[in-house]
Amino acid sequence: MVEKMKNQELITNKKPLDLQIKNGIKYFPVFVVLCVFAFLLLAPLVWMCLGSFKSDTEVMQYPPKFFPQANHLLENWKTVMTRIDFLTLTKNTVIYAVGCTIPSMFINALAGYAFARFNFKGKNLLFLLFLATMMIPFQVIMVPLYLEVYYLKWLNTYWGLIIPKVASAYWIFLCRAAFQELPKELEDAARIDGLGEFGIFWKIMLPLVKPTMITMLLLGINNCWNDLLWPLIVANASTMRTLSNGLAIFIGDRTSEYSLAFTAAAVSMLPMLVLYIFGQKYFVAGQVSSGIKG
Repeated sequence: MVEKMKNQELITNKKPLDLQIKNGIKYFPVFVVLCVFAFLLLAPLVWMCLGSFKSDTEVMQYPPKFFPQANHLLENWKTVMTRIDFLTLTKNTVIYAVGCTIPSMFINALAGYAFARFNFKGKNLLFLLFLATMMIPFQVIMVPLYLEVYYLKWLNTYWGLIIPKVASAYWIFLCRAAFQELPKELEDAARIDGLGEFGIFWKIMLPLVKPTMITMLLLGINNCWNDLLWPLIVANASTMRTLSNGLAIFIGDRTSEYSLAFTAAAVSMLPMLVLYIFGQKYFVAGQVSSGIKG
């Protein structure tokens, strides 16, 4: 009986063939436009990955050929490993990315929670000042930050890489929007049960904004993983360089070894690709839920 009811529901919910054809024709131009944009976005990435299989002669030949004529991946990778200390660069990049992102998630979530759930004098003005810092380019504060790190004797240290990058007005704004969506009855009930303010934040509120926290994790690690300027300024020693700085030696004024740069970049991209594949649904949910109310 239950199976018959399910079959009847499937039949009633199934769209007629002519309606499906009309919908297909209606949305076909949208599909074509999305395919074009997807191609424009993915073409450089695919070209880089295919370039890792080519030699420099094949990369630079004109007219260019999309697919490699021979497989030079193993040869390119051996050359990369002899030219740069890839493992040390990867270790430094992981420490920099994780060391910035994990404390940033906690600190910015605390600030966003305070702006969203507490009422105190000057809250709106202070929040506007935080947002105003988003309009200041990093190049403007680059020199003052460098001087602070210099006088603290943090040059060529992980402290100098991590500490100035922990606080972020954008993450505070994102967390504030996420915490504002939660009902006030949750914290009221927790207070009645005797839970303190930090306990309410840590045990009740923070688990409910999991998509936003995973969004911060993904974007934070990605931003640090690809960061070139700040590590180049404060960590110029060979033992403290990150992957972005290490890969830069293949492309310069006097050298242009594109095949080696493509090979190293393709390998260094794999951790971020895996991270996005597993965290994609949380990333989308976090962006949607945090963008409802600003």
